[in-house]
Amino acid sequence: MSGTRIFASIAFPLMLAPALWAGSDKDSRKSDVQEPVKTQPVPFSHRRHAPFLKCLECHQVLGWEMSYPAEERCMQCHATIRSESPAILGLARYYKLHKPVPWVRVYRLPDYVFFSHKAHYVKARIACEGCHGPVSERDVIVKEKPTSMSACVDCHTANRAPVTCHACHDR
Repeated sequence: MSGTRIFASIAFPLMLAPALWAGSDKDSRKSDVQEPVKTQPVPFSHRRHAPFLKCLECHQVLGWEMSYPAEERCMQCHATIRSESPAILGLARYYKLHKPVPWVRVYRLPDYVFFSHKAHYVKARIACEGCHGPVSERDVIVKEKPTSMSACVDCHTANRAPVTCHACHDR
């Protein structure tokens, strides 16, 4: 291999390295959270339900992820409460067919990022609002907090959590 090729194969990745951290300014963080509202198959208001339910009554910690509520859980109340509303009729159809509601994810991380709700919620005791914003005040959930690498590194640094590459990658 010629000297020019060796230099290029080493220099080019090094030139790209700052781009991996480019999200560290506030403008790029804003663009990370300004996404269009995603329409859900069944309208759901966390604000309306929050006075009656806690997060973990509907969302279970499943290791790395959190679950969506089971339709049976919803129908415990909605078999009689607002049972004739179009939204509840839609929910009831999924329940009767024994099919999960195909909720549209609002937050998504790249496949190469390891993120554990169990490590953050259970072990580190970070409240849901810490990452997702004041969900209990929302009728519609939108991405309110950034999920960029720089936002995660800033949070880890502020909370004295590991900031090594292998803390979040290559698991």
